[in-house]
Order: sequence, then structure tokens, then C-alpha cells
Amino acid sequence: MAFILSNIVSKTCVKSLEDKLLALSISASGTQIRERHIMNPPPRLRNPTWFTKKHRVVHNDEITTDNQEFVKEVVQDKYSNKDESPLLSEIAANAAEWQPTFKRTGVIARKIGIYPIWMKDGTKMTTTLLQVLDNHVIKYYTPEEYENSQPNKTRVMKKKGCLLLGAEGTDPSLLTKEYCGLFKNSGVIPKKFLARFFVSPDAALPPGTPINALHFQVGNFVDVRGKTIDRGFQGVMKRHGFKGMPASHGVTKTHRRGGNIGGGGEKARVWPGTKMPGHMGNRYRVLKGLKIWRINTKYNVLYVSGQNVPGDTNSIVTIYDTILPLRKPSNPVPFPTYLNTDEIHEEDLYDDDVHQFCDPTIEYNET
Repeated sequence: MAFILSNIVSKTCVKSLEDKLLALSISASGTQIRERHIMNPPPRLRNPTWFTKKHRVVHNDEITTDNQEFVKEVVQDKYSNKDESPLLSEIAANAAEWQPTFKRTGVIARKIGIYPIWMKDGTKMTTTLLQVLDNHVIKYYTPEEYENSQPNKTRVMKKKGCLLLGAEGTDPSLLTKEYCGLFKNSGVIPKKFLARFFVSPDAALPPGTPINALHFQVGNFVDVRGKTIDRGFQGVMKRHGFKGMPASHGVTKTHRRGGNIGGGGEKARVWPGTKMPGHMGNRYRVLKGLKIWRINTKYNVLYVSGQNVPGDTNSIVTIYDTILPLRKPSNPVPFPTYLNTDEIHEEDLYDDDVHQFCDPTIEYNET
């Protein structure tokens, strides 16, 4: 009898121990899950007020080639802007005279590469090619409408309107119904990319207005905003350009480290903004004061100075008039945009200091 009782007690003790171990393992696993974190979290997306999801699930329906062509014709008839030229003539009749205090809209472009050009004195300069896509005005928000949609904004003295632009048309059947509803009153086909620009009330444009590369002039200065290339987690030498430690002479495993960050003294902490390893790239940056050296009117390409425009090749950037006070245009610019679409221009427009390949490289003076 005693043997049976001892056996029962031992079984109950073993079972209680197993339950405790199971509870400890569950709590430990729960703690491990809670402590997991992402080393490089993506930046938080702050969607604007007009943002609507544009992607939907595409179903592989069996549609014949004839039906596909018919659907394309219906889409073009529905979204084509048939009143484009009367619209531009109406804008030109009601346009105000340009003033330096006015702020025009910008454009959406694609970075397509870099290209060298030569000055007339023989110096070489590297330029970045920005192709202005088929930009159209989608909607205009008056200063009162935009202020009501942003209740937490501080009070602004010089109120400006908000102009919504779209670029690079796409097939509406691949988008959601809500996203296509943004383009209902504009008379243009739904666009892949949207951007907003703050403009003066006198520079407002009605929906459906096209904007091309002649919105800018050769010799003017612009600001370009784009998202930098995502480099991931990088050290201080690549991220901040540190020199690094010596390669030999007593240096032990600190060749590419940042060194002392000054943690002693009264502060005894790391100051905010200290240059340390971390995530590099994938942030919006603005390059200001870029001069336009050449404009190709056939393909709507702008040649701007420099080769450090933020973004990778084929990335989307936004271009607008520079905000630098010493580089703002002094001569009148197309306001509110270039409206003489029927005017015939040369295929390439050059700055006065740029050497054209059709010009002679050597000139002889008659004696």
C-alpha cells in the first residue's frame, strides 16, 4: 500500500514539474517574440489627403485581341481631353501678368541618366537628363479648401492653393474604382504618379491642362526633389565620410570604426545627431539651384547641371522653380505655364554658353 501511494505521489510531482516547465517555456517564447524588432524599419508613410489606393487584384479573364482593342478605344474616348486647345486659349486670355512674387507649379519627371556637355571655352560639364512625363492638372484646391482639410496646420499669412498633378497614363482597368474617381472631372486618363504643388492663386490651372518641358526656360534655375538610393545599414565611413583608423602600427580591429564619441564629462550620454552607423538612403532630399543648360522639345528632356540628383536611374522626381533668392528668375517666365503649344520650336534649345556640335570648334580671323 505504501508503495502504491509513493508511486502516485511521484507521478503527481513529475506532472506538476512538467506543467511548470511548459509554462516557463511558453513565457520565455513569448518574451522572445516581444523582443524581436526590425533593424532597418521602413520610413513611416504619411499619406496626403487626396491619397487613394490605386492597385487592385488583376483577374486573368480570357479576352480576345479584338475585345482588348475595343476596350482601349472605349477608354480613350472616355478619358480623352477633346477641349484641350480651347482650354489653353481660355487660360491665355484670363492669365495675369507674371510677377517675381508669384509661385508657379512644378512638374513630374523621370531621371534617365547623365550626359556631358561642353562650354564654348572648352570646359566640360556633366548634366543630368530629366524627362518631363505627360503632366496634366488633375485638381486644384483653393487656399480655403486646403486649409480646411489640414486642421492641425499653423496659421499661414501668405496663403497658397494646392495643385494636384498626374503623370504617365495607364490602363484604368488595372486600378481601383476609387482611384479612377480622382480623374473623373479632369478629362484625362488615370495616371500612375501624382504630386501636389503649392501655387499662388493667380497661377491656378483648371483640370486637364497639359504641362510640358517648355514650362521652364533655358538658363533658369530649378530645385529637384527625389528619393535617394536605399543603401541599407552602413558604417560611418560610407555613411558620413569618416577617414577611419590607420591600417597598421598598433591598431587592433578598429580600422573602420567611428572612434570615441565623447561620452565623458557632464553629459554622460549620446547627443542627438551624433554621426554613427545606421540606415542610409531611402529619404527624400532636395537639390537646389540647378541650372538648365539645354531643353529637348521633342522628348521633353531637361539637361540640368550636376550628376548628384537624388534617386536612381528611372526614378521619379519633381522639379519646380528654385527658392534660392539670388537665383530666382528676373525675366518673365511662362505664366501660369507655357500655353502656345502650336508654336514651332527647334528640337534643341541651348544656353548661350553651351557649345553646339554643329558650330565650328576653331575660328580664324581674316588678316
